[in-house]
This record gives sequence, structure tokens and C-alpha cells, in this order.
Amino acid sequence: MDKKNSLINLGCRLNIYEGEIIKNHLNNNNIKNVTVINSCAVTAEAEKKVAYEIRKAKRTNPENKIIVTGCAAQINPKKYHTIKEVDLVLGNKEKLLSSVWDNLNFSKPIQVDDILLEKKTVPSTIEKFDGKSRAYIEIQQGCDHRCTFCIIPYGRGNNRSVPAGAIVERIKKIVKNGYKEVVLTGVDITDYGKDLPAKPTFSNLIKRIIKLVPDLEQLRLSSIDCAEIDEEFWDLLSEKKLMPHFHISLQAGNNLILKRMKRRHSREMAIDFCNKVLSKRKEATFGADLIAGFPTETDEMFKDTLDLVDQCHLTHLHVFSYSPRINTPAARMPQVDKSTIKNRANTLRQMGIEKLKKHLTKKIGKKDLILIEKFQNENSIGKDQNFFNVIVNEKIKEGEIVACVYTGISNDMLIAKRI
Repeated sequence: MDKKNSLINLGCRLNIYEGEIIKNHLNNNNIKNVTVINSCAVTAEAEKKVAYEIRKAKRTNPENKIIVTGCAAQINPKKYHTIKEVDLVLGNKEKLLSSVWDNLNFSKPIQVDDILLEKKTVPSTIEKFDGKSRAYIEIQQGCDHRCTFCIIPYGRGNNRSVPAGAIVERIKKIVKNGYKEVVLTGVDITDYGKDLPAKPTFSNLIKRIIKLVPDLEQLRLSSIDCAEIDEEFWDLLSEKKLMPHFHISLQAGNNLILKRMKRRHSREMAIDFCNKVLSKRKEATFGADLIAGFPTETDEMFKDTLDLVDQCHLTHLHVFSYSPRINTPAARMPQVDKSTIKNRANTLRQMGIEKLKKHLTKKIGKKDLILIEKFQNENSIGKDQNFFNVIVNEKIKEGEIVACVYTGISNDMLIAKRI
């Protein structure tokens, strides 16, 4: 990308993937002096971050025109149009269209269509990811479910799957370009395929990728929903190319809160899922999204979430402080005091730190494969198959996968020696 341009990706892995598409459009059209902010709207804090990045971008590159896109722009385009530093607001579909970037039109400052009317994904041919040692592949967009706290379907639309054949061909090209790990990403990836003519399942897609792209060394999944797992999934756990780290969209550990969230799983389903995975893949680890202080959550209900961290053997906690999103049902429920929400979120995060350290300590002396992400301060830094951060005290090429033995820990990172 031209050094006079800047792209700021906020939020999810899907934005990282789409950011590469935006970079391609900027380069292909020789567009200069723009800053693109690819926004997130999952929480109120995420939207505050968007506003902060807009102000910072104008200070850093005052001559650049500022384009805001992503979920925050899609959901509330007028809000971002009224910010004086913003020159153009693009919707989540528009940001991917070559026709928009071929004729970038600042005289039409809001270009946002109704994403809920979209029936298909926008085709993409991304084969390289700048500064990334792993590749991200979009397998679907949007979500058909309406959790009471979530505004994202109004930013991403309904579930729209990429045809399996197109996904396989993209991965083949990416592997030819030297990538050894691919991450399947989307908004609700375990709901994959229900909108396609043959209705292929998520598990069937994984099976096809492993079979048809034999040179792919590691396949990683982004966030999954245990309520959408089918029986075919369990046979896939014997595939060593499928990484043994599973990040689950749990949100809470109390069944009444889960019902009020309009989630489709119970705490028992989540516990059973994790235990069954471990019975078939003993080295597996689990992460989870958890919301602290959902409306009506009592201290006893919160204790159920703390207990679920133990019951599901969680080591990677992604904790959100609940914040009401406009026009969502949860925003109209009795709210929990903000200080209580903050305290509960801090309790969860501290518990996550303790679980992580305890698990890292158990790994000392064990062997694993490390994907190197960068070289920094005379050390190679990467992630192992369970997505733990690892330091290797020698220079190793970015993107390489190396066998190592763990010799110690430093803060939240494993120290390893190449073998």
C-alpha cells in the first residue's frame, strides 16, 4: 500500500481479511492520501475506539481524507458523517466493491445500502496478507440469529456462505504463496452452508479442505458455536492438521441469563462439548467470549459463569463488559450497575490470567510446533498449536513452523528452544 495511505482495522478477524481487500483496491486504483478506518461496533467501547482513531488519524496525517467503513459505519452512517474529520462513510458491502474504489466519490459522503437485503457474499481473490504469517479465509458473512444483546447482524446482515469450491481454490492459491496456516473466519462460521443449494455443513467444509488441499499444514477455526456442532465434527478431531484450540461463543454460564440472551446452548451443552473434545483430543485447549454484567445478572448468576470457566477448562478468556446497544432487546431490560459490571469483568479477567499461567506452567518440558510470526529484540515470536504466545531465542524466518521444547515462561508467554 502507498506509504501516504493508512488502513486501521478494528475488531474481528473478518475485518483483517477485508482490510486486505481494501488495500488491494487502494493499490489497484493508485489512490493516495486516504486513511481508511475499518470499524467495529460490538460494544460501546469499540465505538469509542472508532471515534478516537478518527481524531488520531487526522492529527497524524492531516492532509489525508478519512474514510470510515465497517460495522459502526454500516449501523449508524449518519453519526459518522456528522464528525467533521470524516470525508466519506462506506457500508460493509460497499467497502469490498471494486466499482466503489474505481470511482471513489467524495461528493456522495454516505454510501451505505441496507445490508439485510444482501443475499450473497462479495467475491474475493485475496492471496497475500501484508505483515501476517497466517492467512485468513472468509467462509461466510452475517448471522441469522438475534441474540438480545447483539447489534452485529445489523452491521453484517444475514448468513451468506461462500461456495465450498471457491473456498478450496482460494486456500490452494494461498498455500502456493507459502502460507502454512489458514484461519477460517466469518461472523457465525458454524452456521456455514445452510443458505447454499446443496446445504454443505461446516464439518463437511473442513473435511473437504483437508482432503483437497493436502499441502496445507495447519487449519485453524475462529469463534464457534457449540449449539451448531454436528456429529461429523467429532470424526474431524483425529485430523492433526486441525488445530486443537477451540474458541467458543459462550457469553455466560447461567442458564436463565443464556435464555434472556436468546442463546441456543445451555451451560450443560457447553461443558459436554469441551469434555467430549478432550476425550478425543487430549491436548485441546479452549477460549471463550464472556459478557460480564448482562441485564438482570445477580451475584449468584455471575458465580455460574465463574464456575463455567473451570468446568469448560478455559484458558483464553475474551471478556466484554456489557454495554447496551441501541434498539436491542437487552437494552430495555433492567440494567446492572456500571461499577458492578466493571468489578465482574475485572474478576473474570483476573481469573483468566490465573488459568493461563497455570496452564503454561504445565507445558514446561513438553514439545510442540510453533508458527513464527515475527523477529523482535533478537527473539522469534510466534504461536503454538494451542494459540499460546511463544518466544524462541534465535532468528527464524517469519511463517515457518518449527518444532520446539518449552523451557520456561515469561509473563504470559512460553519460552521455547528449537529441537
